[in-house]
Amino acid sequence: MPKLILIKHAAPQVKPGLPPETWALSDKGRQQCKPLAEAIRPLAPAVVLTSLEPKAAQTGEIVAGELKVPFATVAGLHEHDRSNVPHLQSREFISLVELFFRKPKELVLGRESAVQALSRFELALQGVLARYPDQNVAVVSHGTVIALLLAKYGMKNGAGNGVGNGFELWRKMGLPSYAVIDTAANSVERTVENL
Repeated sequence: MPKLILIKHAAPQVKPGLPPETWALSDKGRQQCKPLAEAIRPLAPAVVLTSLEPKAAQTGEIVAGELKVPFATVAGLHEHDRSNVPHLQSREFISLVELFFRKPKELVLGRESAVQALSRFELALQGVLARYPDQNVAVVSHGTVIALLLAKYGMKNGAGNGVGNGFELWRKMGLPSYAVIDTAANSVERTVENL
């Protein structure tokens, strides 16, 4: 069955005065991409698709180059829209993200609720999978939307598949990290939280 490899981008260069959606990869992030490519090589993705955000696009472009497969950006794969949120202290940001996961229908952080962000992300992924129905596809995106999707599949498929509370998963996901999803069953096969 075809696999969807959902990848959280590599480490960005944090620039507190600029919105996170504009951040590019750091030197460390660029160095992380080759081991990431080697980690997913056995899954044989036919293509690497990414969000439009620079840190994800640069991660995907480097990984695709290492794997010698096509690369493209796709609208709708971006992070939960927090473009109206200033750079916050870590403790405050984490508290708001926890509230975001706990109250998914409410607008508690940014311009999208958890339900809205997940709906938009799933719609974009459905479009991707429709274009590549019989191939393994790697998608480089962002921690919050990936955690929302994995938590949904975890709840749908019951305990024991390694996917639990979305907030806890979000906290564990390193830069980079990835999950492998069986697209036919919409089930999480495994998660790799740190490379």
